[in-house]
Amino acid sequence: MIVQEARSSMAFVQSPLNYTGGKAKLLPQILPLFPKKINTFVDLFCGGCNVGLNVNATTTVYNDLDRNLMYLYHTLKNLDKQAVFEWVYQIIDKYGLSLVSVNGYDHYNCDSSDGLGNYNRDKFLKLRDDFNNKLSEDYYYYIVLYVLIVYAFNNQIRFNSSGHFNLPVGKRDFNSKMAEKLSLFIDRIHEQDCSFTCQDFRDFDVDSLSKDDFVYADPPYLITCATYNEQDGWNLKAEQDLLDFLDKLTKKHIRFALSNVLRSKGKENKLLIQWVDKNSDKYKVIHLDYNYANSNYQTKDKSKSSEEVLIINY
Repeated sequence: MIVQEARSSMAFVQSPLNYTGGKAKLLPQILPLFPKKINTFVDLFCGGCNVGLNVNATTTVYNDLDRNLMYLYHTLKNLDKQAVFEWVYQIIDKYGLSLVSVNGYDHYNCDSSDGLGNYNRDKFLKLRDDFNNKLSEDYYYYIVLYVLIVYAFNNQIRFNSSGHFNLPVGKRDFNSKMAEKLSLFIDRIHEQDCSFTCQDFRDFDVDSLSKDDFVYADPPYLITCATYNEQDGWNLKAEQDLLDFLDKLTKKHIRFALSNVLRSKGKENKLLIQWVDKNSDKYKVIHLDYNYANSNYQTKDKSKSSEEVLIINY
């Protein structure tokens, strides 16, 4: 079946973070497939929050296991937007980081193609060291984390086993596009009736949900390589537990949608495929094509390198 895009992707609020596995580009395709009326929307593996930001619901629960991520969001939710921006610019100025939107590339003897890494490297490492050695995890601490992410490689977030932020410097800075994303993100979470929780999905209180609520699950993909499933962070046991969790939702007549891949670069998620086939009478599988045209699971050409799908129980 073909689903028309509900609105231009330009109308969507985007995450201020470049979070691995984010669904920003797929929003025009997946959102029209969601229920029209939602009381509580649960973004079970929220990551960059791209989906929950753009769903119309009475209340929204953002959940993720990454405590640094969730405390950052909590900070942006509770601080006044002007205070956030004042601190961001204060930190940039304190460490002498570049700000091309004000000074241009020539001011830093850099150009757009090569980026700002050479200029920012030592300043970024000083900021990173100060952050990693700071003991008080207050609101300012998490605004420093945001600035680190902005100036880090690919604007990503990564901590090592010792709890230290360990990404190298990136090529860009707090440009006008980043500032706009942050501004719109803060506006949206301030206007939303939303909360941020940090717990394993297995511990989520299903009994608190009703048939008018909706759970969206975008877990780490079992058969793809990414930082979020390194060191056995997501394995067969976790995948099976999630499928059991979704079955439990169905028994309680709670609607869900699951994003995942059936096949990718020669690998198959056999557990997921078997679960889909076993529950073909209850669950519907919709392919998310590269050109953002939907097609039915049974008729999809399976020769492509990656089969990203949305699985629903309604």
